[in-house]
Amino acid sequence: MTEHIEADLGADRSLLLVDDDESFVKRLAKAMEKRGFQPETAQSVAEGRAKALARPPAYAVVDLRLEDGNGLEVIETLREKRPDCRIVVLTGYGAIATAVAAVKIGAVDYLSKPADANDVTQALLSRGEAMPEPPENPMSADRVRWEHIQRVYEMCDRNVSETARRLSMHRRTLQRILAKRSPK
Repeated sequence: MTEHIEADLGADRSLLLVDDDESFVKRLAKAMEKRGFQPETAQSVAEGRAKALARPPAYAVVDLRLEDGNGLEVIETLREKRPDCRIVVLTGYGAIATAVAAVKIGAVDYLSKPADANDVTQALLSRGEAMPEPPENPMSADRVRWEHIQRVYEMCDRNVSETARRLSMHRRTLQRILAKRSPK
């Protein structure tokens, strides 16, 4: 399978990975390198834009929510410097509005975390208008709900009362959910 992927990559295998989660971006870089890419990582909008200006890559995977701003700024820089760059947005905060905005400014695909290196590779190399294959192991509805609650909880700086208010949920119910293990 690796030979097939490497044939699809073309001559320029440069890949820019922009994500503020250091351990995740390192794991993804290692996995993408095994698939024939030549990854370079950045952990902020400023670092991502600087690397895009210095050496515009053939491929890019950009997180939308970064500590110093929005990943859309990195995508705009990539589009200016290298219009043929294949960009995939990978985010834990998926929303239709951000997906539309990302595709409008040049992203070829939009993936929600958790996505593995196979999903990212497939999105980067996909051509044409064919619908992507459904994921082999999609998250259960309970897991999606749990992930959403965890994201909002983190966004509210782990404040249970504020999280409950934003989710229109009783505070005690939220406390019981947070005390349990994550569903599979």
